[in-house]
Amino acid sequence: MTARLSEATLGRLPAWVVRPRPRAAPRAVHIGIGAFHRAQLAPLFEDMDWGVIGASLRSATVREAMAPQDFLYSLVIGESVRVIGAVRDVVRAEGLIEALAAPATDIVTLTVTEKGYLPDPRRRGAADLVAAALRLRRERGLAPFTAISCDNLPGNGGRLRDAVLAASDPETADWIAARGAFPQTMVDRIVPATEEADIDALAARIGLVDRAMVKAEPFWQWVIEDRFAGARPDFASVGVRIAADIAPWETAKLRLLNGAHSAIAYLGGLAGFDFVHEVIARPAYARFIEALWDESAATLVPPPGLDIAAYRRALIARFANPGLAHRTRQIAMDGSQKLPQRLLAPIADRLARGQGIGALALAVAGWMRWQSGRTDTGERFAVDDPLAGPIAARIAGLDDPRSQAEALVKFDAIFPPALAADHRFTDAVAGKLAQLASHGARATIEEFAR
Repeated sequence: MTARLSEATLGRLPAWVVRPRPRAAPRAVHIGIGAFHRAQLAPLFEDMDWGVIGASLRSATVREAMAPQDFLYSLVIGESVRVIGAVRDVVRAEGLIEALAAPATDIVTLTVTEKGYLPDPRRRGAADLVAAALRLRRERGLAPFTAISCDNLPGNGGRLRDAVLAASDPETADWIAARGAFPQTMVDRIVPATEEADIDALAARIGLVDRAMVKAEPFWQWVIEDRFAGARPDFASVGVRIAADIAPWETAKLRLLNGAHSAIAYLGGLAGFDFVHEVIARPAYARFIEALWDESAATLVPPPGLDIAAYRRALIARFANPGLAHRTRQIAMDGSQKLPQRLLAPIADRLARGQGIGALALAVAGWMRWQSGRTDTGERFAVDDPLAGPIAARIAGLDDPRSQAEALVKFDAIFPPALAADHRFTDAVAGKLAQLASHGARATIEEFAR
């Protein structure tokens, strides 16, 4: 039986594998320690000699994978393998408050996904736990930490701040408002889900089993608003950009990278493509994505240092990377939480200017068609979305695309009422949905891209 990666087995690794740095004491806590944190944030904290305590609120899976390995794991980028040692422990919700309230904790980061900001009466959410920890810090005479949301949400820092204040008692809320910091941030790296085949392939290469490994593309970007409550690592030394205004960076990433990803996921997935690189390899799909970007880019005010044309070229190359094996169905998850900022916001901006929305409307229609839970070839799948039940109820018994589109755009948990009331939007989406229903996604894209 092949041994597991651990501190005791590090010496067995091939010489070409990059070893971890000396393990630093924890000064950061990360809530939602999934693949993205391990691929993007934890390596940077290791480079800055800051240890991390991870927290997993919904599942013990990550702790069960990492604990037998002394919380070491491999980051695989192409042919390179680097073992990361920044994570010192992974706690569940019951241990998180004390980790957050520890005197050494100065930075708290979160990746709880878009749905992690929805109220959940069944359990204490991240905002509740952060609020409880900040109250404990106030009572102990400690300064607040800086809390950084790294989720793909516009105004993510403000949303986290509002949620934490709402979960706090009045005295603690006043203290947080006066002394706390919730900077806006934008993070960018494509991190596909790890599959069993990836674990087996890595074990064959390094001679050790690593059940916590992650894979990622070479590209990464992290921009943080210059707003901190206290001590911070030397972010600039590892290439993190500190900016006075994060919104232009955030909007560009949401509307270009994330908007295109959603379009690829639905319109590629409906056509039977499993991976992003398979979709973008089709010339018609590539032309469609360029048309989508033409529409969305016109709504942007790029910040200094961001060349939109160069960013688009880089995105095409990133999407085309077959080594990532990024599944369309992974991206399609939780679409109701992603649609507003990725596709609906640029649509509203363009309609306000009297501009066309053909490509964007087709992407939204792709999401609507996805709610049927059936590909164009008839393959059934489960729609993975926190609002899947209410969405299905709204279109139950509606057979024609026009009725389905009209029913869905009136769902104000997803669609802004002003947009739903705009006949130009409903007409455009209903027309595209009718094309998808009658011709299928691939033929509709090919017709669009002619």
